[in-house]
Amino acid sequence: MFEFFIARRYLRSKGGRFFSSGALSAIAGIFIGVAAIIIVLSVMNGFHQELKVRILGLTPHIIIAKYSYDNIENYDSLLIAVRNYPGVISAEPFIYTKTIIRKQNTSDGIIVRGIVADAESEIISLKKDIVQGTFDLSDNNVILGIDLARSIGARVGDEISLVAPFAGEATPFGVLPRLKNYTVTAIFDAGMYDYNTSFVYTGLKSLQDFLGIGDAVSGIELKVKNINATDKIVKQIRADLGFPYRVSDWMSMNRNIFTALRLEKVVTFIVLVLIVLVAAFGIIGLLVMMVIRKTKEIGILTAMGAKKKSIVKIFMLTGFMIGLIGTISGTIFGVAVSFILDKYRIINLPGDVYFIKNLPVQVALTDVLLVLLIALAISFFSTIYPAYKAANLIPVEAIRNE
Repeated sequence: MFEFFIARRYLRSKGGRFFSSGALSAIAGIFIGVAAIIIVLSVMNGFHQELKVRILGLTPHIIIAKYSYDNIENYDSLLIAVRNYPGVISAEPFIYTKTIIRKQNTSDGIIVRGIVADAESEIISLKKDIVQGTFDLSDNNVILGIDLARSIGARVGDEISLVAPFAGEATPFGVLPRLKNYTVTAIFDAGMYDYNTSFVYTGLKSLQDFLGIGDAVSGIELKVKNINATDKIVKQIRADLGFPYRVSDWMSMNRNIFTALRLEKVVTFIVLVLIVLVAAFGIIGLLVMMVIRKTKEIGILTAMGAKKKSIVKIFMLTGFMIGLIGTISGTIFGVAVSFILDKYRIINLPGDVYFIKNLPVQVALTDVLLVLLIALAISFFSTIYPAYKAANLIPVEAIRNE
């Protein structure tokens, strides 16, 4: 096919061995745009995945509680029932309450979670986040977040007090607060500021005694096999239990965070695609200049019997080859850089600012394919105007003007 042969010749320099300077600049524009999109999207995917892992480390996949936030009593039958649902790995009771922590003259508002210590690893990965001390929630022991421990000056082995303002006995002067002393056995670092400054973990039985709620619990927490299929399990449990039970999964509990991240990724993608659009104007400019320079040749081809369709093909192939070379080379470079950043973790981040120490990178095949298709589509459409401009030249006029 002679159109391809001529298009290939138009891309070469006068010597015929390398690309012309104009073709190289257009290829470089597409190359930079595609590589930048893939690298940035891979970094954002890495951040999203790292955040998801951190959240799931201390958040159950599914939580069953009451709408009124009342405690659940006689939960044994409920516990047995939810454990038998397809896809559920384990289910355990928990207590969730807000209270006050105090050490000497320092106090702070906190969230206390009472968990079944022996089954902790079945639901969350608190043990993996321990940075000081040992995991021990027996008796009256607690585990604090690292930033909370710093703010109140608590260390492993220290004694702290939990104060429940409205859990004490009623008197003519009002409800007396209830106070109980605990020993700090470990300090955890979840990598997320909100958890490190607010959460305290203790044994389920110990917290029940402190709050004076008997054998009642705040709810049931579940772990499932497929974290991306929690919505189906939630719908099934919600339909079976009905009111007054409220069933939530980890995605709905963190919807604001993940919605913001998705929006950020979409906006970033759109902004980066503009780089490819700018590069596409380079292709248009190159082809227009090529049409002007090759006017005589176009006239000769037309006079020799070449149809308008063939002229269009020549210039569309010329522009599309520029886009194809730039897109493929940019994709290979972007993916290669992303894999290198992910494997060797070259870029370090300040741990006191971010919740991770190294730049996380994750290449998503869907993102790469989407970038490929968009870049090739932009390259293709940018060839239409110059190609038809060349095809509409009048042969006699083209030769005479030269």
